[in-house]
Amino acid sequence: MGYLVHGPNEYEFEDRLLAHLKVVVGQKLGRQEGFFLSWSRTPDEGSGRVSLWLSPAVPIAFRFGGSKSPELNLTWLRVLAARSHASRGLVVITEDEAEAFAKNNPDVL
Repeated sequence: MGYLVHGPNEYEFEDRLLAHLKVVVGQKLGRQEGFFLSWSRTPDEGSGRVSLWLSPAVPIAFRFGGSKSPELNLTWLRVLAARSHASRGLVVITEDEAEAFAKNNPDVL
């Protein structure tokens, strides 16, 4: 498990997901885009949803638990990037959800 560090707050994500978020978030912030990053919390985390405003003005860091960089799935990256332009911002989805989205929406990618 790793952490997205945003200002004084830390948010826990699985390393593989975090690696994909790092690429997409980095691309958006590199273009000076502010946006929401949203995800659902598991029942053991208290359930509900979290939305975090990310902008180039706020320091952000990605701290990984593992020593090896995970292999990146280009489809997952493309789907996250494509969906990040929606009014809801970048919504965290699983790798399987991204694959299904890509299969059902080939014109979006």
